[in-house]
Amino acid sequence: MDGHAPILQCGASVNPPPQIKPLGRHVKKFTTGTTKNSISIVYGTGNPAKLASMRETLAPIGVHVVGLNETGISIPDVYESGDSPLENARIKAYAYYHALNRPVFACDSGLYIDGLADGEQPGVHVRVIGGKRLSDQEMIGHYAEIARRLGGKAVAQYKNGICLMLGGGAVYEHFGDDISGEAFYLVPIPHPRRVEGYPLDSLSVHIGSGEYYYDRDDRSVDFSMECWRAGYQAFFREHLHAA
Repeated sequence: MDGHAPILQCGASVNPPPQIKPLGRHVKKFTTGTTKNSISIVYGTGNPAKLASMRETLAPIGVHVVGLNETGISIPDVYESGDSPLENARIKAYAYYHALNRPVFACDSGLYIDGLADGEQPGVHVRVIGGKRLSDQEMIGHYAEIARRLGGKAVAQYKNGICLMLGGGAVYEHFGDDISGEAFYLVPIPHPRRVEGYPLDSLSVHIGSGEYYYDRDDRSVDFSMECWRAGYQAFFREHLHAA
């Protein structure tokens, strides 16, 4: 990408990473307020909002999340060539692990719509259709037409995958509803509100109430967030304990 370090090509053919120091050697105090015995693990993202959300999610179980930009190491961009959220999470985790030589996890998400054949699912290519990268307005038009074709509304869900690499051959992965967002209706008539970079929010309707999410304020956010946060916490509890 322009203005970034060279792209690091990674994929399913990448060899397993070399062994690194045991996880316990990465237990350290990174910031004020981090508990003395908290485990620090790098989260493979440069998105401040995602970093803040994951920190809030994992802090209660003693996991301190470190962002890529806080490692002090120049890391190449990763070419996400996978066809599923889990594949892309794996690609990123392998790449960042190799660059940093310390415990890393990475996540990715994809959009899945009931009623579409497997070959039609947007998945991780939600913005790229037929090889073309769509603008926000083009995305609204494209997915509104899908909703019309599926009877005026379609149940959709953003599903998440995660890959955690701890070293010594310890690699843990998960793709499931427990770490994903709640299902919603994708509808053909967009809400008048637009937020740059999030075009499909204008087509998203809460299933229980039939209201656009933009009209619901924070009423539907808390329960959904608590569900996927509990899923991430369970994942890390299980696998850090196993390590």
